Amino acid sequence: MANPNSTSQLSRVLARKDVLALAFGAMIGWGWIVMTGSWIESAGSLGAITAFLVGGIAIILVGLTYAELASAMPQVGGEHVYSYRALGHFASFVCTWSIVLGYMSVVSFEAVALPTVIDHLFPGYSVGYLWTVAGWDVEATWVAVGVLGSLVMMGINYVGIRTAALVQKLVTLLILVVGIMFITGALFTGDVATMDPLFNVDNGVIGGIMIVMIMVPFMFVGFDVIPQAAEEINLPFREIGRVLMFSVLLAVVWYALIILGTSLMLDPQALSASSLAVPDAMQAVFAAPWAGKLMVLAGVAGIITSWNAFYIGGSRAIYALAEAGMLPAFLAKLHPRHKTPVNAILMIGLVSSLAPFFGRPALVWLVDAGGLGIVTAYLFVALSFLVLRRREPNLERPFKVRHGMLVGSLAVILSLGMIFLYLPGSPSALLPVEWVVFGGWMFLGLAMYAWARGRYGVAYTAKAMQRELAGHSPVDNVR
Repeated sequence: MANPNSTSQLSRVLARKDVLALAFGAMIGWGWIVMTGSWIESAGSLGAITAFLVGGIAIILVGLTYAELASAMPQVGGEHVYSYRALGHFASFVCTWSIVLGYMSVVSFEAVALPTVIDHLFPGYSVGYLWTVAGWDVEATWVAVGVLGSLVMMGINYVGIRTAALVQKLVTLLILVVGIMFITGALFTGDVATMDPLFNVDNGVIGGIMIVMIMVPFMFVGFDVIPQAAEEINLPFREIGRVLMFSVLLAVVWYALIILGTSLMLDPQALSASSLAVPDAMQAVFAAPWAGKLMVLAGVAGIITSWNAFYIGGSRAIYALAEAGMLPAFLAKLHPRHKTPVNAILMIGLVSSLAPFFGRPALVWLVDAGGLGIVTAYLFVALSFLVLRRREPNLERPFKVRHGMLVGSLAVILSLGMIFLYLPGSPSALLPVEWVVFGGWMFLGLAMYAWARGRYGVAYTAKAMQRELAGHSPVDNVR
């Protein structure tokens, strides 16, 4: 029984460079432009680098479980497929709906980040007071920029994955070029003496590193977009896992080198006086204001790549849930010509376009709640990895992780550790309002899930999932 709203299949058109740009661009957003200075101040120059290297190891272990499962089951929806096969119907819904919250939070955040960045390029453009939310004055021109950006990104994703992939490659290339200019320039012109203190003893060496490590999971969100779009990737399935892992390693190196370059160019006094440390460090490298502006433009490019990638990932996750009968069927509609999940894209576009009306502080609530959703999905994927290793040892795994049970167990432990960072008692525990956001999102999803289960039944989902798995054997694509 096919979904009546699913008029065609997704197109398998993404090449290796498309996939790498998709994942790396998703992980490199605007945060490194804004946060690098505070990372160095919190942990020291070497402490901040250490935090990203250690946190990166945790993400790599989780990424390895994704890489194996994505190569074994390269179907749209990623986590949705793995958790269904390993843990069952309800667990699959909770896992996927949780990560959709994470994707929605990033997409909404970018709609707020864009007008904020424009304010750095054109100070004073924000006029037309509307209202105040959480102490933030929301102004008309500021909202207009965010809404316009959201509509443009929605349009790019509406007309097809090819267009979205082309945009992703071009903008990611801009980020890399500017980043290489900055890092090489800092290595040649920077002063090692400005890196003092290497570790911040005010917070305690370990305490300072932990303050930065709390931020690491959110900064690396994005590699998981690859499994969401796996059904549109035109690569041997073993290569999907390899590209996924390479993108994570590239992001670890990127963050470490950006911190190094900034600490080589700005001493503690300059850091404390800077609102955007990386552009200021770039300006110091070339001793020219244009260099700082160029780095801000690279930050704008990071907004676009992250925004675009999470439109792709979020819409495919919603589509997969609806296609399996876990959400209303209209969300599984594919455009007959563009082969994109149009209603899922429109849903994300609506949420993203509303975000600027709530101002910047309120969006922090959504981002923090979304972070919990993402690490919850990581836990489900790691558990699915372990279950399938035991239950289906002969499952074809084109990309097979060595010492799988050890890697999977460590991924589960580290995922639990990341979840505890959001719980009461942690320095980064969610605020009551953020728990309301998380709980409200889960309640909304469970209400739609209950309706869809009553409308379609669990048997429909089972048939849909069997059709997915039977129609896409990894053996067919190993070459």
